[in-house]
Amino acid sequence: MKILIAICSALVFWTGAAVAQSDPVIRAAVLKIGTVNWELATIIENGLDKKHGFTLEVQPFADNGATRIAVEGDEADMAVADWIWVARQRAAGKDYVFIPYSKAVGGVVVPGDSTATTLKDLAGGKIGIAGGPLDKSWLILRAYAAQQYGMDLKAETEQVFGAPPLIFKSALGGDYAGAINFWHFLAKMKASGMKELISVEQAGAALGLDAETPLLGYYFKDSFLNEHPDLAQNFFDASREAKGLLASSPEAWEAIRPRMNAKTDAQFEQLRSDWIAGIPARGPVDQAAADKMLALMAELGGPELVGDATSVPTGLFATVE
Repeated sequence: MKILIAICSALVFWTGAAVAQSDPVIRAAVLKIGTVNWELATIIENGLDKKHGFTLEVQPFADNGATRIAVEGDEADMAVADWIWVARQRAAGKDYVFIPYSKAVGGVVVPGDSTATTLKDLAGGKIGIAGGPLDKSWLILRAYAAQQYGMDLKAETEQVFGAPPLIFKSALGGDYAGAINFWHFLAKMKASGMKELISVEQAGAALGLDAETPLLGYYFKDSFLNEHPDLAQNFFDASREAKGLLASSPEAWEAIRPRMNAKTDAQFEQLRSDWIAGIPARGPVDQAAADKMLALMAELGGPELVGDATSVPTGLFATVE
């Protein structure tokens, strides 16, 4: 009898091992210090990948360019980008598919002692901008200023373009009348005493854009997802479960706090608050809302920004619920 039990136990063990080994592996190419690591670490540390039938492996890279090369060259299966960039790639013939991750966007902050209350008050001043002249936040804010105030924000201010950390440091040093940066740098800037003048979300809403449209997402190749028909939904389910944990559990944040590079408690709290605020509603991306946003980006940035993606390419957004 004992021998029979031992044999049965061994069979259960090896059967379980075989099932585990058959789970598809997702190799995620990420920035070494990117905020997406917070969600991916939550997935792995809570076993949400295994729960949803896959194994997640994180591959850190030094910059976004390297993550994109890794996916294109099949050295990784997934990376993170805004869907407008992914749409451009798909329109150019790449079989990239987008799964929503975050609606967090940037905005404009001013020094704590600034008297500015609107973008119009920045006229004649210097604006630090993370990225280049085709930065999407900058383009939306220019369109907003033109609509609301009849203001040519580009002509009426001096722009200084630079990497996000440089804009962050220079803005805290008082070098600019206002600064535009990515959401997590803005969170630290606000925690350090700077004031938000307007967010890109507010500006976009005034322009008729849907603030619930998630800008950032995970992108995969169609060919990879086709090999694993349920994987897009399974990964999305794990992502949503991780978001649920981070939205409700202080312990989940304490687990990832060492990854957050928060220098103070105030920075930690602001980063947590702004990340949670960026969680999009669950469900598929609204195609009509996305088309409207893409049309505005095409109008403001032209082919240099959107390439051949004059409308949302068929199949861009993964079918997830």
